[in-house]
Amino acid sequence: MRAEDETEYVEYVTARLPVLHRTAYLLCGDAHRADDIVQTTLTKLYRHWRRAAGADHTDAYVRRMLVRTYLDERRGGWARVRLLSEAPDRPAARTPGIEEREAVTDLLAGLPRTQRTVLTLRFACDLTVEEVASLLNCSTGNVKSHTSRGLAALRRRLDLDARTDTRAGR
Repeated sequence: MRAEDETEYVEYVTARLPVLHRTAYLLCGDAHRADDIVQTTLTKLYRHWRRAAGADHTDAYVRRMLVRTYLDERRGGWARVRLLSEAPDRPAARTPGIEEREAVTDLLAGLPRTQRTVLTLRFACDLTVEEVASLLNCSTGNVKSHTSRGLAALRRRLDLDARTDTRAGR
């Protein structure tokens, strides 16, 4: 890779790393797996930087790489291996908003993989139905269906939680 290409790559990755990690985390629900997915994506991106930099929308190109890496990783045997039931590195000090993020993450984790992926891409990454369909290589109707079912499942879960809180006197 030429020096100016490498500089451009480093600047891009430095600026986009938090967004890529957040997207990967929302897709898989595990910070360590998200790190692996992002690292694999960035390795592929480094090898194909000229093609990615020359794309009309570099962010869309890289996001597609990230989602495909996630899907490829899910197909492998290691995706079913769980060493711990929960990540041991929970923050000790609570910062404002962390409870809401954990609640959203827990709610998303309770959804089937495809619904979780579609909702993450639609609402966390702010993609259109057409962009998600293109990214997942499916029809727009399929994306709409998964969005509808996923949101309905989240609403049911939130309603159930609200009723439980009311009964408990909270």
